[in-house]
Amino acid sequence: MSKKSLISIGDFSKEEILHVLETAKEFEQNKEQKFLEGKVIASLFFEPSTRTRLSFETAINRLGAKVIGFSDASNTSQSKGETLKDTIKMVSNYVDMIVMRHPLEGSSRYASEVASVPVVNAGDGANQHPSQTLLDLYSILKTQGRLDGLTVNMVGDLKYGRTTHSLLQALSHFNPRFIFTSPEELKMPQEYKDFLDSKGIGYEETTSLEAHLNDCDILYMTRVQQERFTDPMEYERVKDVYRLEASMLGKVKDNMKILHPLPRVNEIDQDVDETPYAYYFKQAENGLYVRMAIISYLLGYR
Repeated sequence: MSKKSLISIGDFSKEEILHVLETAKEFEQNKEQKFLEGKVIASLFFEPSTRTRLSFETAINRLGAKVIGFSDASNTSQSKGETLKDTIKMVSNYVDMIVMRHPLEGSSRYASEVASVPVVNAGDGANQHPSQTLLDLYSILKTQGRLDGLTVNMVGDLKYGRTTHSLLQALSHFNPRFIFTSPEELKMPQEYKDFLDSKGIGYEETTSLEAHLNDCDILYMTRVQQERFTDPMEYERVKDVYRLEASMLGKVKDNMKILHPLPRVNEIDQDVDETPYAYYFKQAENGLYVRMAIISYLLGYR
């Protein structure tokens, strides 16, 4: 099998997406499958992460491989001026795969071009986060029983939110309807709306959280990401624009589920956690099984 990386969700066809989701289901039923014994995978996190890094590293361990890498670039030769190209080419000599998070958009694509092994993008700035997208799809499939024909309400930071960008593209295979709920400053970028227009996929934009709570199947909440703002005043204006509370959920669909890529700040009140609609903690758990499936697929084992 030739080297294949996962940098954008567009790197996987609809058939590959469904294959990964089916494989994730198998891993959820049996977490301990050590068929990657003897493999070494690098976990290179140039930007802070909790869930993504730990779930990737747990997935690597569950599959029997070994993990090397770092969670703080200040402890690497980058602090001495080493280029990303040199870091990736050097690490490629030691491992069978690289999982990388980096604050610069396009960094993962560049890494995949210079690496001699598969690269998985674990988030590159405000661009893409394809493994999160696949676990989101797995969560949607598990809770709704289907991916086709769903109404998905994306709320919050749609400008910088790489998870919403990737999910929008992935769901385009499945005849969705979108609602984009955001303040004017954080609207979905035009390029993604143009993409939906080219596919004939409907969407509606609103600034009101309450406007479409009752007619969506999935409510996809996001935090306003302070680290993406260059203007602190702009962040202060929008940081608490939406807050979902349990009292707002009285008329939602019975099977509506709330997803969130986490971490949350103030956008979901803790009283929502006790409702039957909250699914974000289970969603995070699903990341383990999906990342096991991604690693196995890219290394040619499943």
